[in-house]
Amino acid sequence: MPGTRNLTQTEATQRSRLIEVIGYDISLDLSSAGHATGNPTFRSVTEVRFRCAEPGSSTFIEVAADSVRAATLNGEPVDLSGWSAEAGLTLPDLAAENTLVVDADFPYSASGQGMHRSVDPEDGETYLYSQFETADAQRVFACFDQPDLKSVYTWHATVPAHWRVVSNMPAEREEPTGFVGGPAGAEQAEVKTVHFAESVRMSAYITALCAGPYHEVRDRHDGVDLGVYCRASMARHLDADDILLITRQGFDFFHEQFGVRYPLPKYDQLWVPDFNAGAMENFGCVTHAESHYLFRSQVTDFEYEQRANTILHELAHMWFGNLVTMRWWNDLWLNESFAEWASHWANSQATRFTDAWTTFLSIRKNWGYRQDQLSSTHPVYCEMPDLAAVEVNFDGITYAKGASVIKQLVAYVGIEPFRTGLRTYFTRYAWGNATFDDLLSELEAASGRELRKFAAQWLETAQVNTLRPEVSIDGDGNYESVTVRQDAPADHPTLRTHRIGVGLYDLRDGVLVRRDRIELDVTGERTELAALRGVPAPDVLLLNDEDLTYAKLRLDDRSMAGVVRHISAFDSALARALCWSAAWDMVRDAELAARDYLALVLAGLPAESDINLVTQTLRQASATLISYADPGWAPTGWADLARTARDVLLAAEPGSGLQLAWARAYASAARSDADLAALRGWLDGVGVPAGLVIDTELRWSVLASLVAKGAAEPAAIDAELAGDRTASGEREAAYVRALLPTAENKADVWDALTGAAALPNWRHRSLLQGFQHPTQVDLVAPYAERFFATVGQVWASRDNESAQEFVILAYPSYQISDATVAATDAWLAESGHPAPLRRLVAEGRDGVIRALTARAKDAAAAA
Repeated sequence: MPGTRNLTQTEATQRSRLIEVIGYDISLDLSSAGHATGNPTFRSVTEVRFRCAEPGSSTFIEVAADSVRAATLNGEPVDLSGWSAEAGLTLPDLAAENTLVVDADFPYSASGQGMHRSVDPEDGETYLYSQFETADAQRVFACFDQPDLKSVYTWHATVPAHWRVVSNMPAEREEPTGFVGGPAGAEQAEVKTVHFAESVRMSAYITALCAGPYHEVRDRHDGVDLGVYCRASMARHLDADDILLITRQGFDFFHEQFGVRYPLPKYDQLWVPDFNAGAMENFGCVTHAESHYLFRSQVTDFEYEQRANTILHELAHMWFGNLVTMRWWNDLWLNESFAEWASHWANSQATRFTDAWTTFLSIRKNWGYRQDQLSSTHPVYCEMPDLAAVEVNFDGITYAKGASVIKQLVAYVGIEPFRTGLRTYFTRYAWGNATFDDLLSELEAASGRELRKFAAQWLETAQVNTLRPEVSIDGDGNYESVTVRQDAPADHPTLRTHRIGVGLYDLRDGVLVRRDRIELDVTGERTELAALRGVPAPDVLLLNDEDLTYAKLRLDDRSMAGVVRHISAFDSALARALCWSAAWDMVRDAELAARDYLALVLAGLPAESDINLVTQTLRQASATLISYADPGWAPTGWADLARTARDVLLAAEPGSGLQLAWARAYASAARSDADLAALRGWLDGVGVPAGLVIDTELRWSVLASLVAKGAAEPAAIDAELAGDRTASGEREAAYVRALLPTAENKADVWDALTGAAALPNWRHRSLLQGFQHPTQVDLVAPYAERFFATVGQVWASRDNESAQEFVILAYPSYQISDATVAATDAWLAESGHPAPLRRLVAEGRDGVIRALTARAKDAAAAA
C-alpha cells in the first residue's frame, strides 16, 4: 500500500491561507470489489472546485494512489512527472476559480486505513468501509487533506447490485449500470451506481463511504432517521434494540444540553470487521469495531457499558469535532477529550449506566495516569509539527487526562456556566473551525471566571501530581489538623490548583457511610483543611471524593487500615474505585508490595458488586503478578488468585456477569495441573459450574490458556475452528496458534510478522498478541535482540497502525531485566531512528524499569 504525504503544520497553514475549497464530486468504481482474487485497485475520479487568493501561485493536493491515469486543471493537463503518493500532485499557475479533475487507481486496503476490504469466510461476501483519520482520505480520492479546509462532498459509487452503500448523506437515487466480469470462469455480475445528496460542510477526515451486503435495521427518532448495520453473517448477534436505545437516549440528552440540534437528516452506525480502533466519528456514518461491540456470546454489563460509552462518544463528536472542528491537530486533545467527557456525562445522566464516572476513573483515567508517567509524557496541549507526530498522540493523555481536565474545568466553573458557554460556542462556530482559546473565551464569558491561568497549569504542563493527607488526632479522637500535601515529580515540578472534595466515611453496621463532605481548592505544596479542626476523625478520610480532579491519591495510616479491612464496605462505588485506584498507583510506584496488593484484592474484591471494578481490578491483579511481583513469589500469587477466582465463581449467582468475570480470571490465572485439568473438563462439558455457559468466546479463552501453558495440542485448535468457521473464529485461531509454546512455532510467527509481505491487520494483531505470553518468558527471550535488529525495518515498511502495533506488542516487555534496559539504551543511542518510533521504544523501556523497581519492593517485603 502506498505511503501518504507527511503534511506539516506550516504547509497546512500556508495552504489554508491560499485556497478555499468549494466542493468535491467523487465517483468510485467498486464494481469488482466483490471478487477478492480480482483487481487489487479501484478507480476514483475526483472533481474538486476551489478558489485561490493569489492567482498565479501554486499549491499541491494529496493523491495517495497506486497510479494516476490523468489530471486536468481548468481544462489543461497537469504534469504528472513529479507526482508520488508521498509527495502528492503539484498544481501550478492557479486561477482565481479552479476546477481540478483527477482520475486515479487506488489500492484496496487490508490495514484498516483508506478503503478497507474484508472477505467474510462464512459466505464469501466482501465488505468495504473507509477510515480516513488522521489523513487517509487521500487514499481514496484526491483531496486537500487537512481539517480546516472544509467543503461539501457529493459521492457516487458503482457497486454490485445486491450491495448497500452508506455515506455521510442519504442516497438520492440508484440506477442500473450494467454488468461486470469476475475472475476467469465467473459469470458476469449486475452492478448499479448509487448517487448521494450533496453533504453539509465537513473536513475530509470525517467523510465516509461503506459498501457491501450489509444487514440493516432502521428506526426514526426526534426527526432523525437512524440506521444500524452489520455483516449479514453477524445479523443474529446484532442486538439493535439496545444499540438504538442508547442512541435515542444520547440524542435526547445532547439536544437538551447543547442547545443545537443534530444537523443531518440521518445517523447511521455500522459495525465493521477488522477495525483498528474502537470507532470513528464520520459525520452521520459512524463505524464501530465489530470485534469489540457485537457480542457472539454472553458478556457482562462491563462490555455493555463500554459499548454505550463508545456510542455516546461518537455521537458527541457530531457536535464537537464535526459541526465545529479543530483548526489543526494541536487541538486533537480537545476533540477527543470533550467526546470522552461528554460520553460519560451522558451515560451517567441518560442511560442505565448511572455509575459511569466510576468506570471512567477505574479504566480510562488509569490509562491517563499510566501514559502521563512515561518518559514520553507531554502536555495535554502541544504543538503538532506534522502528521507523523499526530499519529502517536492518540494516547491516554489526549483522551483520558484531557477528559479529566474537562471534568475539573466543569467543577471549577460550574455545570450551568459550562453548558451556557458550550451552547454559545456551538452556535458561533457552527460549520467552521475553532481552537481551545475560542472555547475558553465563551466559558469565561459565561462563568465570569478568569480561566487562562487554569488552562496554562493544566494544559501546558505534563505529569501528574500526588495528593497526600497529613493528619494529627488528639486523645479524644478529634482532628488537631488536616493538611493536603501536593507533590510533583522533580522533572515536572508544577503544583496545580485542584478543586477537590474531601469525604469523611464512618463504619456503621458494616457499611462505610459518608458522614460529611467538604469541597475546596488545593493550591501549592500544602493546603490546610481548617474546617476539619476539632472534627471527630472518620474511619476513612478520602481525598478527591467524587473524583473531581486528576491526581494520584494517598491515604493516611488510619484510613489505609480502614480500607484494607473494609474496602468493599463503601456504599459508593466511586469511593471504592478511588481506593482501588490509589492502591494500584502505590504498587506501580513501588510504595506497596505486589503481594500486599494481591492480598487486598483477594480479601476485598470477592464482595465487590460493581462489574466494572471487578473486571478492571482482576486485570490489574494479573498485571501485578506478571510485571510487579518478585518472580520467586509470583507462582504463589498465581495459585492464590486461581483458588480465589474458582471459589468466587462457584459461589456467584449462576449465569451472572460476576460469575463470568471470575471464570475468565480463573481461566487466565490457572497454572497447576489440577486447574488446567478442570479447564479441559469445561471444554468437554465436565465439571462446569452451575449456570456458567461455556459458549464460543469463553471456549476460545479457555483454550488459549491451555495452549499457552502446553496443556492442549494444535489439533484442539483445529477442532475449535471447525466449529467456528467465522471471521471471529479465524482471528481467535490465529491468536491461539501463535501461543503454541514451541521454538519452531515462535520462529514461524516471527517470520510472518517481520517478512516482506504485510499481513492483513486482523492477522497481524492476532499473531502479535499471541507471540509473547507471561508463561513463555524463556522461550521468546532470543527475540529481544532480534526486535532491536528488526524494528526499524518493520517501521519503515508497514502502514502506521501496523507499525505502531508491532513496536508496542513485540517489544520484549516480559523480559524484565537490566539486560533489556541496556539493549534498549544501546538502540536509543543510535542515530537515524524516526522520533515517533523512538518514543514508542522508550515507552517500552519505561515499563521495564518500573517493573524492576516494583519487583525489588516486593522482594524486600519477604525479608
